[in-house]
Amino acid sequence: MVKRETLRVAMIGAGFMGAAHSQAWSVAPRFFDLPIRPQMTVLVGRDGDRAATAAAKFGWESSAVDWREVIGRDDIDLIDICTPGDTHAEIAIAALTAGKHVLCEKPLANTVDDAVRMVNAAESALADGVFAMVGFSYRRVPAITFARDLVLAGRIGTLRRVQANYLQDWLVDENGPMTWRLDKTRAGSGALGDIGAHAIDAVQFITGQSVDEVSGTLQTFVAERPLLGESIGLSGTPSIEHGRVTVDDSALFSGRLSNGALASFEATRMATGRKNAFRLEFSGSTGSVSFDLERMNELEFYDGSDAPGEQGFRRILVTEPEHPYTAAWWPTGHGLGYEHAFSHQVRDLVVDIAAGRQPEPSFADGLRVQRVLEAVERSAANRSEWTAV
Repeated sequence: MVKRETLRVAMIGAGFMGAAHSQAWSVAPRFFDLPIRPQMTVLVGRDGDRAATAAAKFGWESSAVDWREVIGRDDIDLIDICTPGDTHAEIAIAALTAGKHVLCEKPLANTVDDAVRMVNAAESALADGVFAMVGFSYRRVPAITFARDLVLAGRIGTLRRVQANYLQDWLVDENGPMTWRLDKTRAGSGALGDIGAHAIDAVQFITGQSVDEVSGTLQTFVAERPLLGESIGLSGTPSIEHGRVTVDDSALFSGRLSNGALASFEATRMATGRKNAFRLEFSGSTGSVSFDLERMNELEFYDGSDAPGEQGFRRILVTEPEHPYTAAWWPTGHGLGYEHAFSHQVRDLVVDIAAGRQPEPSFADGLRVQRVLEAVERSAANRSEWTAV
């Protein structure tokens, strides 16, 4: 692939993730000195009017409705996939085959088989200098990256225990409407794949270990939910139709890491009062490190080598220029937000493409997460104690 001064981007999908990615493509080149300048060329959506409105709002040069036609264009270098999981494989494989770099939102696919096909396509494209990356953006939260640095530097000793909880409450109300995220054919799974995937990836990223065995259970607490809009019943009065929820509301599972450490995972949309509590704790033979996304600029660190009378968890405010990514932003003590992780993701992706280096997490990393998700589903279905990944 010929190196260019610009990286011409087409983004497919204009919902929640589309907004986050748009902000990142716009902001990253303004705060980081990037070797290639991203160009927000076209936004693709299913509805032409909505796509045009979103493109104007988020700063894209144009809009389109046919992603296949956009992938075939000569003026596009990278495809950014922000669509539901059931479309990831088809779009990503087509883009890679056409010689386009790919950024694909997590989880990589809805099934292991689709994820394997995506990895095969990515490996074939790599030979031609075409790169693929899966968007586990939480890796780029400075405190999470710093936690990884501490763990891999041996600051907590031999890893023994991991706790990873992702707690939300947006489905607590049983009258909350059906969405595509509650349809297995589109989402693949519920809380397990949507937010549990983040927990699995974060644990493997921070520890450098793989989750090799799992034992889990899945639960759907609300089996039906109202469909958006009303219909007219036989009596002539409005009635509410319901759709069947075909994914889990909560996932709870244990894991054994490749070094023998034990991990507990919870992913739920039923934790009343918890809006986006992504909590990670890693305990080792000489120390511990703990993180909570609802206090995302902080890290708690326990150093067992401190004098007995001085031991305790210390609060580290991760806003110093020595911390990952933070030197590009604000003065010390001025915190970053959720959206900055996406800007850091763009920064790393563009730098790696320019250097001819495989960006991380790769599609192979995404497949490893997908295999864990599938093993949890098998364990839950079989009510088995331990299931190999």
